[in-house]
Amino acid sequence: MNPETALAALSASLNEEGDAVEILPGLTNNDYVVNSVPGHELDGLAEIAAVVRTSGSTGTPKRTALSIEALASSSMSTAEHLGFEGQWLLALPLHYVAGLAVLTRSLYAGTRPWAMDMGPSFDAAGFNEAATALTDAKRLVSLVPTQLQRLLTDPTGQTLATLRRFDAILLGGACTPRAVLDEAAKHSLNIHLTYGSSETSGGCVYDARTLPRVQAKVVEGRIMLGGPTIASGYLGDKELTSAHFSVDGSGVRWYATDDLGSYADGVLSVAGRVDDVIVTGGVKVSASEVQHVLEALQGVSAVAVVPVPDAQWGQQIAAAYVGTADPASLAAAVRASLGASAVPRRMRIVEALPQLPNGKIDRMLVASWLTDTAH
Repeated sequence: MNPETALAALSASLNEEGDAVEILPGLTNNDYVVNSVPGHELDGLAEIAAVVRTSGSTGTPKRTALSIEALASSSMSTAEHLGFEGQWLLALPLHYVAGLAVLTRSLYAGTRPWAMDMGPSFDAAGFNEAATALTDAKRLVSLVPTQLQRLLTDPTGQTLATLRRFDAILLGGACTPRAVLDEAAKHSLNIHLTYGSSETSGGCVYDARTLPRVQAKVVEGRIMLGGPTIASGYLGDKELTSAHFSVDGSGVRWYATDDLGSYADGVLSVAGRVDDVIVTGGVKVSASEVQHVLEALQGVSAVAVVPVPDAQWGQQIAAAYVGTADPASLAAAVRASLGASAVPRRMRIVEALPQLPNGKIDRMLVASWLTDTAH
């Protein structure tokens, strides 16, 4: 499958020869609907090249407007940071920003991206087959942690050779378990951990440092990102746009993320989401801290920690995980590290964590599973 239609429409938009583009999922994982966004929908925003919907992992998806400047700056900053351009393997959905960024970077690099068959599920065989179509001397791919985890679970020699052939493997969209990073390091893979969102034209922080011309700061614990890669706003929601986007006195455009963290000596650390805190019985617990403890344990390959409603405590901490570890051992580990209040009161072993099309965990579905468990 080659994304020729989307590539042509995006190229016209970036060259100011066509309308802004909005790519939506089709009937199958290999199909897309490429829509033109008429000017009257853009709320007076100028030079918009693409509209991208956020994943909606914790709420209603938003339509994010990305300008020509934002997408061009993102592509150039990525190439400048890596020190090269090359041919991309498209292994992520086009209707999310990570997939769109692959097309944009390819257009500015003058290379032809190759899309793997998205099929029913991502697997090593499909990844290896698609990678053989790449012909450029420099090769790049963007993955989410779950994809890399699958590739590194009992990998064949062919899979490891394919992964080593990539000059850059961008890994983002979610926190990567330590075990996956250790396995990648063992095989000397060229991993770059990325941080960003639709509102920043994709990854704008690589390996905890901002890309060229990207700025970062932390205000009252909330991470803010600034520079030319920042989106113009949300279509049809001026109130939410005003709440998240601003321009300072020097003309720098800023985006207030929903993440908490710190920024010191040029290093950005992400501690969790603003809505990451679970208040149970009046005690505040960080879901990400609980998750970090659990995913470091033997017998746990993936985990999601979410709040669920509780009549007595307001909220309870709940966890769904993939693995063989006994729930009692998980509870003991959390109690030893974070205290009794942080112990998940509801736990469920699952075959796999549910995912949205962009590879992020569907936390709303996980919460519904664990809420149902209690009734």
